[in-house]
Amino acid sequence: MNEEVEMFLMSAEEKMDNAIKHLDESLAHIRAGKANPRLLDGVMVDYYGSATPLKQVSTVSTPDAKTIMIQPWEKTLIPEIEKAILGANLGFNPDNNGESIRIFIPPLTEERRRDLVKHVKQEGETAKVSIRNARRETNDQLKKMVKEGLSEDIEKDAEASVQKMTDEFSKKVEEMIAKKEKEVLTV
Repeated sequence: MNEEVEMFLMSAEEKMDNAIKHLDESLAHIRAGKANPRLLDGVMVDYYGSATPLKQVSTVSTPDAKTIMIQPWEKTLIPEIEKAILGANLGFNPDNNGESIRIFIPPLTEERRRDLVKHVKQEGETAKVSIRNARRETNDQLKKMVKEGLSEDIEKDAEASVQKMTDEFSKKVEEMIAKKEKEVLTV
C-alpha cells in the first residue's frame, strides 16, 4: 500500500478512536445511581473571578456508594462550590458542615433508569455515526485517488481495512453501551 493510503487509514482510525473516547467521556457523566466523582467534572467554580473546574479547587472523593465528598482547599470557597453545584443543574443538593460538602446520591426511579438507558443508546448512536462518517470520508478520499492513478486493487484492500476498522470500533461501542445499560439498570 502506498504512503498516502496509509495516512488516510491512520486518520480514519484516529477519528474512530476519538469517537470512542468521546463516548467514554459522555457515559461517565451519566449517573447510574451510585456516587462517582466524574459526575461533577463539568462543575465550574468562581475562583477569584475566573471559572475554574471544581477538581482544581478541591479534592473530590466517594467515601461510600451513595455519597460524594468535596473537600475545598480553602474554606472560603464552600459557598461558591455549593452555588456552582446548584447552578450546574445536576439534581444534587449539596450539604455542608463548615469543613466539607457532601452530596447524597438519591436512588434512581424505574422511570429515570429507562430515560437514562435511552440517553445511553443515543450517545452510542452518535458515536456510531461518527465512526461511519470517518469510514465514508476515507472511502471518498480513496475513490479520488483511483481517479488520480491509484490501482483499484490497492483501493479495494484499503476499503476492506477501513470496513474492518469500522466493524471493530462499532463492536466496542456496542460493548460500552451494554455495560453502561447494565450499570444503569442494576438496582
